[in-house]
Amino acid sequence: MALIQNPNMKQVPFLRDRTPQQTLFLPHTLSLPISNKNFKRLVIANFSSSSLLSPVILTAPVASSSPPPVYSAPKSPLSCGAATVPLSRVWREIQGCNNWKDLIEPLNPLLQQEITRYGNLVSTCYKAFDLNPNSKRYLNCKYGKQTLLKETEIDQPEDYRVTKYIYATPDINISPIQKETNRRARWVGYVAVSSDDSVKRLGRRDIVVTFRGTVTNPEWLANFMSSLTPARFHPHNPRLDVKVESGFLSLYTSDESESKFGLESCREQLLSEISRLMNKYKGEEMSITLAGHSMGSSLAQLLAYDISELGLNQRIGERDIPVTVFSFAGPRVGNLEFKKRCEELGVKVLRITNVNDPVTKLPGVLFNENFRVLGGFYELPWSCSCYAHVGVELTLDFFDVQNISCVHDLQTYIDLLNHRRISSRSADSNEDEDSENFALEVSKRNGEKMVFLKGQRMMHWTNVVDLLFSVSYHMSYCNIF
Repeated sequence: MALIQNPNMKQVPFLRDRTPQQTLFLPHTLSLPISNKNFKRLVIANFSSSSLLSPVILTAPVASSSPPPVYSAPKSPLSCGAATVPLSRVWREIQGCNNWKDLIEPLNPLLQQEITRYGNLVSTCYKAFDLNPNSKRYLNCKYGKQTLLKETEIDQPEDYRVTKYIYATPDINISPIQKETNRRARWVGYVAVSSDDSVKRLGRRDIVVTFRGTVTNPEWLANFMSSLTPARFHPHNPRLDVKVESGFLSLYTSDESESKFGLESCREQLLSEISRLMNKYKGEEMSITLAGHSMGSSLAQLLAYDISELGLNQRIGERDIPVTVFSFAGPRVGNLEFKKRCEELGVKVLRITNVNDPVTKLPGVLFNENFRVLGGFYELPWSCSCYAHVGVELTLDFFDVQNISCVHDLQTYIDLLNHRRISSRSADSNEDEDSENFALEVSKRNGEKMVFLKGQRMMHWTNVVDLLFSVSYHMSYCNIF
């Protein structure tokens, strides 16, 4: 085919891009490779509404005196350091679509705000849980669904509407606790959905599930059952190599089958309600956010894996609904295969941890299931090598010499998260002085003697022993053993 010079078109010199992954784009331009490395050939076509006019081949030498232009993909407003980016524009990044890249260190203010918000929603579960044996609502929530968030003084309670309360049943076959009160279901959290007004600010319809941590004695014993067992969530593909801690799995899957009018399992309650809400708001931009503290973070991770393994978050012809876990002081939940499978399914987990909190370093919550007493001391046959954490870690560093239990306290986590240094320190900054002033400021605000351990990545073993024995004393005091 002959090519005819078009008199209306001019030769335009250009620079050759030396980067293979980058391409120089011009309107109506096709790039053709040629053997001569010093030249690049373009076929430029002029398009009109009626016909394709004659193209012309242009060759232009590379201008070696000037550096090649750099073309880069547009960055997220969050990574550009924009301070006033609305959440509605970047909510997917905040939910972990990029594994929180460049948002952890330094901690992005918008991410800090969202972590705090979800942490406060979890704290509601503690404030509203009725532990008074003489109360009619014993082991239940003190308030109704319509008033829960307002009664627990959540900021902007109108942002979410509580749709269902969630109950879990401990399945512990130990004679001292095999009585009706200890084996019955107890309130562990709730499901909520963002209101129509808050959707505009959040950028999507947010389905939230929150779980409290361990409070009752049977729950403590369930936490001690740290053997691994297959989850078997998918009915047609049980994946026997994907294993989780048996105590958490028991809380998640056990029901009140012995009772004629007993509750279904925590799992069945959750999957049913989440499916209902997804159906109700079908066609909307949506997210599923699961948040929990300690044992609750384990239940949140099990639910996240369950939803994703069953494919409940998949929509035909649309993007999958993101499933995100905000874990506060959570222990390991499953083995390495569990971690790998969660990553394959796209489950996003942000773990907020305290480097001095032993719970975040153990396979169950405190002890291995085979712990026994020898000579008045607990022998702890750890099996940490079988377990693996899932997700990205955001670390805090705090310890109270007068109250060691604070290292695992949710409210302390939330308070210290908001006092965490936002800006990164430079190598020549006076780090010691800044750290001391920062620690002193937080100590004054909290009214406590809080010690920040600089450079220490593990709590001293004597403090671990004190914490473990304080728990065992509490168990003995409550006549568990």
